[in-house]
Formats: sequence, C-alpha cells, structure tokens
Amino acid sequence: MKEQTLRILTWTARVLGILVALFIGVFALDAFEAGKPIGRALGDFGIHLVPSILLLVLVALSWRRAWIGGAAFVALAVAYALSVRERPDWVLAISGPLLGAGLLFLWTWVGQHRARG
Repeated sequence: MKEQTLRILTWTARVLGILVALFIGVFALDAFEAGKPIGRALGDFGIHLVPSILLLVLVALSWRRAWIGGAAFVALAVAYALSVRERPDWVLAISGPLLGAGLLFLWTWVGQHRARG
C-alpha cells in the first residue's frame, strides 16, 4: 500500500471514530427537557456523555495502535447489535458507524503491517 494511501486511510479511521463519538454525544442533549431543574439536567447530561468520552479515549488509544480501535469498535458494534436486536433501525444507526470505524482501523493496521514487512 502506498504511503499516501495509508496516511489517508489512517486519518479516515481516526476522523470517523471522532465523528461517531460526537454523533453518540448528540443523544446526551435529551437530558435537557422542559421543567427539569438545570442542576439535574447538567448532571444527567454529564452521565449521558460518558459513552462519547469513552469512545474518544478509545480513538486516542488507537492513534498509534490501530488494532485496538479495530477490535474495540467492532466488538462494540456487535455488542450493541445483540443488545437491541428488536430495533433494526437503532442497530443500523449506532452499530453501522461503529462497525465502519472498526473496519477502517483494522484496514489501517493491516496496511501498516504490510508497509513494514
């Protein structure tokens, strides 16, 4: 794999991982609803942001070790899909991007190994 292609693939995986975290984070806005005290809403908002923060930590861990992102994002996609089997629209919306990011990280990892040896 050419160096330029590998660089683009690497950055695509990273950016998609960050975008997935931001997408999941949007759902935290549900914490703010009419009539709810702002203190409680902010607390709920913080709790709802935990999955996004964990995904961002996962992207950071995968920055130099793409296999970590590949394995973890694919595992999260499968786990989520199995946990909400009765809602295929949710599976597609959440597991789809997670799986895409995971496969890109795995593809990056394979490309890096082939480039080295």
